This record gives sequence, C-alpha cells and structure tokens, in this order.
Amino acid sequence: MADLPTLPNALAAITVLALNGYVLLGGADFGGGVWDLFASGPRRAAQRALIAHAIGPIWEANHVWLIVVIVLLFTCFPPAFAALATTLHIPLTLMLLGIVLRGSAFTFRAYGGEGDLVQARWGVVFAVASTATPVVLGMCLGPLAAGAVVLPGQGRGFVEVFVAPWLTPFALGVGFLTLALFAFLAAVYLTLESDDPALREDFRRRALGAAAAVFVTAFGTLGLAVAGAPRMAAGLVRSVWSLPLHVAAGVAALTAIGALWTRHFGTARVAAAAQVSLILWGWAFAQYPYLVPETITIQAAAAPPVTLRLVAWVLLAGAVVLFPSLFYLFRVFKGSGAVAPGAARGGEHV
Repeated sequence: MADLPTLPNALAAITVLALNGYVLLGGADFGGGVWDLFASGPRRAAQRALIAHAIGPIWEANHVWLIVVIVLLFTCFPPAFAALATTLHIPLTLMLLGIVLRGSAFTFRAYGGEGDLVQARWGVVFAVASTATPVVLGMCLGPLAAGAVVLPGQGRGFVEVFVAPWLTPFALGVGFLTLALFAFLAAVYLTLESDDPALREDFRRRALGAAAAVFVTAFGTLGLAVAGAPRMAAGLVRSVWSLPLHVAAGVAALTAIGALWTRHFGTARVAAAAQVSLILWGWAFAQYPYLVPETITIQAAAAPPVTLRLVAWVLLAGAVVLFPSLFYLFRVFKGSGAVAPGAARGGEHV
C-alpha cells in the first residue's frame, strides 16, 4: 500500500468516484424505470407520474458522471480502455442501446394525450430498457471483476474472446445485483418526492422489498465469486480492509431498513446511498492494483506524466463549473418546494 499516493492512483480513484456518482444518481433513474414497469394498484397512474416528475429535470445531467468515467479511462489509461472497449464491445453496445432507447422513450412518451396508445408503447420501451440496461452494466463489470477479460490474440476464437467472459453465472449475478441496487435506491429516493402519505407508503414497501432483493443477490453473487472470481472473493473476504468495509456496509443497510420501517425517509436515503457506495468501493479495493485483472495494472496503463498532470488541472477547472451548476440544478428541482404535482390530493394523476 506504500505506492497508493501516486497521480495514476489518484486519477483511478477519481474515476471510481465518478462511477459512484453515476450509480447513485443515474442508477436511481434506471431504478425509477423499474418501478414504472411494476407500477400497480389503484395509484398506478400516480406512481408513474411521480417517477416522471422525479426523473424529468435531472436525468440528462446525471449522465455527466458516465462521461467523466469514459473520458478519464481513454485519456489516462488508454491500454485498459482499448482492452475493455474491444473485448466487451458486445455488452457495452447493448448497454449503450439501452441508454439511448430509455432516454428517447422517456422523451417521446411525454407526447400524446392521456391513455394514448403511442404514449403507452413508449412507456413500455422506457420501462423495459430501464430494467435491462442495469443488468447489462453488471454483466460488463462481472468479467472485469473476475479477471475473465481475454485480450485479443490470447483467445482461440470469437466466442472465447468476445462472448464467453460476460455470459457466466457470476456476471449474471453481478447484473442482477446491479438491478437490485438501482431499484432499491430509486424506491428510497421516491419516498421523498411526494408529500402524499399513500404514495410514500407505496414506495416504502417497494424499498423494503428491494432491500431484501439486494441481500439475496449480494450473498448469491459472493457465493458465485468463490468459483467464478476467486481473486475478487479473496479480496472481499481476506483483505485487511474487508472486515471494516463489511461492517460499515452492514450498518448502513440496517440503518436504511430501520429508517424505512420507522418512516424516517431522509435518514434512509443517506444510509442507502452509503450502502451502495460501500459495495462499489469494495469491488474497487478488491481489484486494486489492476484495471484489467490480471493483465493490466493502474501503473502499467497510465498515460505519460504530462498527460496525467494536464488532466488533473482540467478536472480541477471543470469541477469549479460543474459542482455549482449541479448544486443549482438540484436546488431548483429537488428543493423543499419541488413536490410532485397532485401529490397532496391523494395521489391523483394530473
């Protein structure tokens, strides 16, 4: 660990921070699409209206974090970016298609009258794409965590290099864990998007159900990691940081569930975000020092020092513009006065 304070490590950590931001914000948007798909009961229309109200003003801005991740990878760690973009191009393309379909459908379904057939069809596309894309995202991370990425020239055929690494039980487990985490975040966040007690109860129950799904998929994926990603499993169980991290994640999970149970929704939101963040950083720590286990390390993939220094300065300058802008955006659309229309009238859809 003596080599931790280096510029490549710092930029790699910022990349994970940006991914963390995308998971907490963009991931919750995907989770909202999941609950749009499973909207039910007498308040089904009101649930979907609340989801659209919560996502609408900010969903495009939340993609800035994914853009930062991609730019940092291809600028600061080009060999790793090239390897991942080449060998995982099929699931990455599927993920990109899901993102595009989801965003387009979310926009197009806003046109048309109440009950319009075209609007309903775009709603289905939005919900299905929101549910499938997190699974594919997890299936991109699965082979990376497992060290199963086969570089071109190392495999014996198209299937072995470009298909087999991400179609494994462990990769599928990571995919479903990602879906459960996004759905959990969305349900917890949505409890604070309305002042209608009935709608809050709807999403409180969904959040508790999603918390159970996170528990099942997390332990199931850890079990699959023993055979499918032994290095990752060892890092998550035997490292010096593993026990404190697991304890912290467990405390955050219990706090989130307890806060949901007692209807302290603000506390539940903070605890849920902490739980998901700790799970993500557990993966990052277990993989260190590799960007592509077991072939490409952070130091080996790093661009020339002058490039890294320039990127660091650009990040600093960009942060001066980005963070105040995002703060203002969320202040306007997520402030105390930004309550879903019609929420105070019994969940009526307007």
